Amino acid sequence: MSKNVHVVPRNEGWAVRRAGAQRDSSLHDTQADAIDAARQTAQRERVELFIHGRNGQIRERDSHGPDPYPPKG
Repeated sequence: MSKNVHVVPRNEGWAVRRAGAQRDSSLHDTQADAIDAARQTAQRERVELFIHGRNGQIRERDSHGPDPYPPKG
């Protein structure tokens, strides 16, 4: 089972990191570049993409995995 992908702030820029990983997958100068790289990974692996703001809180999420249809609840 693949791990979700997160875009997180770093002192040097923005990082792409898998959930539960010890190290960042990649480091980017801008958040937009990090989001592009993370989105490609999330689409390929069919997992969720979480985009964090400068304060570290999740500000956006995007599902690329199999969503239940019709949705539960």
